[in-house]
Amino acid sequence: MDRDNQLTRVVCARVPMAAGEFQLCAYENSKDNKEHLALVFGDVYEKTAVLVRIHSECFTGDVLGSRRCDCGEQLQKAIETITAEGHGVIVYLRQEGRGIGLVEKLKSYNLQDHGLDTVEANLALGHQADERDYGLAAAILRDLGVRSVRLLTNNPDKIKDLESSGIPVLERIPVVPTIYADNFSYLQTKVQRMNHLLNMEEVFQIVSGERKNGDH
Repeated sequence: MDRDNQLTRVVCARVPMAAGEFQLCAYENSKDNKEHLALVFGDVYEKTAVLVRIHSECFTGDVLGSRRCDCGEQLQKAIETITAEGHGVIVYLRQEGRGIGLVEKLKSYNLQDHGLDTVEANLALGHQADERDYGLAAAILRDLGVRSVRLLTNNPDKIKDLESSGIPVLERIPVVPTIYADNFSYLQTKVQRMNHLLNMEEVFQIVSGERKNGDH
């Protein structure tokens, strides 16, 4: 149990997947009373420079494959990259919609369809732009015995929060999204308003090329 974050590993089970065999570990905590998960491939105990993805739950992207965001693609790329590496961890945090929950996220989608960006929509609903907390991810990594990480992310907040929680981030590995007309504004808002580390000049060139080719 991690006393600082009131986190307890409840159970781990073998989960064979197309990419390889993982251990799925479920955690309970009294901080937010949600069941967070760690998908572990290979031996990571007492290892340094472990390849890690911290992934916030996204039903629409992870399960339905929605093109409004890049979440599902990021998760799949993380699974493939970690299995190719031979060991690593995906920490799956139950923080749907940047922490506002699925119902509120769908309301946010409707506001976005009427012209607001993702930040404006969350604020209009009375939420913060991003309500996620990565402290529990650091606690999960400590429980798994991970000493330091190479982080699959475009989000500098994850790096800052892990390091402030005592998990050294030795390297950031970009996760390059596939660009669609439906997610361009979303990605642009990530860069312009949330400081995500994406080259939007390249993104714009890709989208412009798609539009010229008639791919909407």
